[in-house]
Amino acid sequence: MSLTGTPFLYTTVVLAAVALVLPLFLWSRLRGPRPLRLAARVLMLLFAQGTAITLVFVLVNNQNNLYDGWADLLGTGNHVQRAADLGPDGTGGIAVQRLPRVEQTFRPARGPGMDAAGGVRVTRLEGRVSGVNAEVYVWLPPQYDDPAHRHSRFPVVELLPGYPGSAKAWFGALAAHEQLLPLMRTGQVAPFILVAPRTNLVAGADTGCANIPGRVNADSWLSIDVPKMVTDNFRAQPAPRGWAVAGYSAGAHCAVKLAVAHPDRYRAAVSMSGYNDPVGEPGSLAARTPALRARNNPYLLLKKAPVPPRTALYLSGEPGDGYQAGVALESVAKAPTRVHVVFLPRSAGGHTMALWRPQVPAAFRWLTLTMGREPAAGPDRSPTGATGAVTRTTAALAGSTPRSRSNGGSTRAAPASGTASRAAAGRRP
Repeated sequence: MSLTGTPFLYTTVVLAAVALVLPLFLWSRLRGPRPLRLAARVLMLLFAQGTAITLVFVLVNNQNNLYDGWADLLGTGNHVQRAADLGPDGTGGIAVQRLPRVEQTFRPARGPGMDAAGGVRVTRLEGRVSGVNAEVYVWLPPQYDDPAHRHSRFPVVELLPGYPGSAKAWFGALAAHEQLLPLMRTGQVAPFILVAPRTNLVAGADTGCANIPGRVNADSWLSIDVPKMVTDNFRAQPAPRGWAVAGYSAGAHCAVKLAVAHPDRYRAAVSMSGYNDPVGEPGSLAARTPALRARNNPYLLLKKAPVPPRTALYLSGEPGDGYQAGVALESVAKAPTRVHVVFLPRSAGGHTMALWRPQVPAAFRWLTLTMGREPAAGPDRSPTGATGAVTRTTAALAGSTPRSRSNGGSTRAAPASGTASRAAAGRRP
């Protein structure tokens, strides 16, 4: 029985109801020796508590798309077939453009939100470069099957969840495709192909979207194998001009890191409540050694880059949960790198889907404007109209969250550290 399926949900509801009613009927009707009656009553109480906890967990999991299945929950799933040392560029010397065409079969995806807005499709991809074998979800914009656009190629956004988190979350809890469909139809948002690959690849650990020889090549999976599969099977624009990556929480960290590390593969990145230092996620494999930690910190990558990457970054967050990370990147960005920081007051919400979901339309409007032209050195004529290589706006200006007043500590002058996150806001890179 699937962890996220309707039958399991109904089963937990029935069991919880039975566990509640059972003591009412049997408590005083039990017969036998006193120790036996006492044991039976204790078991009924434990059964009631267990079913209640299970029901709450199932509801929360279905709402937030934390775990796809039992293997993810129990930490027994592993989607890595091999993890060779692929070198600094993550290709292992392979000429990716010369690899045979990847032909994939797609089927309708199942789960909450998967049937909405035209439906999401899924395939299982064996990454030829990364050695990862995992599922990838794809949603096509309404213009894709329009005869008037039969020769058009479409921009692509890779969507990354937090940790723990399911790739389905962008279509389930965040309902990105449902929110964007009417905006694409009216021309307010470009007709992006949405691609959500699995990021939970190693049992019981966050990969940090890093390449770690002998363990996992998550970076190559996301930035090489998945894009090649998409361009081989759909009318997608080539990289980097037509490609962006977006994420929330741990996925936000990954999105920025991928865009900064690979400006030849991504033109832009969206980060919601992200962090720079991998230590922001305690379970991150990328934080296990100082060298790995430094190689996967976008703040350090941007600061030490001999040539500033031609990429644009959209970063939103509250004080202590993403905002300082954005300010840190803003402080070291040089043209043609562009950084757009959205300040969210603490009263806007917490580190939850309720905070990230209403930001989706604003982030994709920014992507639409940003990817419509090449970032250029000199004055930045970004949506805010500011000059220089970086821009900043408030949540009210960006329209990214419900408008609300800032409370204590929500100031624009928060110190710029390289790590701001929910767990490590005060640590330096």
